[in-house]
Amino acid sequence: MKKLILKIWRENKTFIVFLSLMLLFRSAVADWNTVPTGSMKPTIEVGDRIWVNKLAYDLRVPFTSMSLYRVSDPVRGDIVVFDSAVSDIRLVKRVVGVPGDVVEMRDNRVYINGESLSYSSVKITDEFAELRENLVGVEHRVRVHSKPSTYANFEPVRVPSDQYLVLGDNRDNSADSRAIGFVPRNEMIGRARHVVLSFNYDNFYIPRTERVLEPLDSQEGSKVSPSAKPEA
Repeated sequence: MKKLILKIWRENKTFIVFLSLMLLFRSAVADWNTVPTGSMKPTIEVGDRIWVNKLAYDLRVPFTSMSLYRVSDPVRGDIVVFDSAVSDIRLVKRVVGVPGDVVEMRDNRVYINGESLSYSSVKITDEFAELRENLVGVEHRVRVHSKPSTYANFEPVRVPSDQYLVLGDNRDNSADSRAIGFVPRNEMIGRARHVVLSFNYDNFYIPRTERVLEPLDSQEGSKVSPSAKPEA
C-alpha cells in the first residue's frame, strides 16, 4: 500500500498539489455559490453562480467554521451567504438590520429605527411590482406580489447583539428572518457582490452571457457609506 501511494504521488504530484491548493482557496478565501431558488429576485436570478468573498468578515481555519480573526462585520445592504442552523441549509439573503436596530415591516415597507425606507416604482405587472428600495444609502430592487404573503407585516423587533435581520429581495417569497429568526454572526460565510456564471434552467441550461461577471445591484447604484411556501 505504501509503495502504491508513493507511486501515485510521483505520477500525479503536480495535479495533487494544484487540487489541494484549489480546495484550500475555496474553503478559506473565496468560492462560488449556486442560487437554486427565486428568493432574491430580481437581484439574483435562479441559476446564477455568485462569487462569495470568504475573507470579507473572517479569517477562518480552512475546512472549518472557526474564526481566527474578525476582519469586519456585515452592514446594511450586504448580500450575505450563511449556513443556517435553523433551516439546515446554506442561504443567500440581504442584511437589513444590524445589532441594535429596531426593524418593522408594514405592507412590505421596511422601517428602521422608526424611519421608513424610501421606495420608488420600477416595474408593475398584474402579478408583482418591482420597487427601488433605498436601504440607508444602498439602493437595490425588491419585488412584492400583488397578493402579499403573511410575511408582509411584522411588529417592531430589536436586533440582538452579534445577530442580524436578513430579508430576501423577493419579499413575498423568501424564507428569511421572518421564518428563521435572527442570523447569528458566527453563521456568516461571506459576502456576494458579483455573478460568476448564470444558466437558464427553463431553457436547457443555456448560459446567460449577459450576466457573466455582472455586479449585483449594478442597475441601482452602489453603497454610499402563506399559501405557497417561501423559497429559501
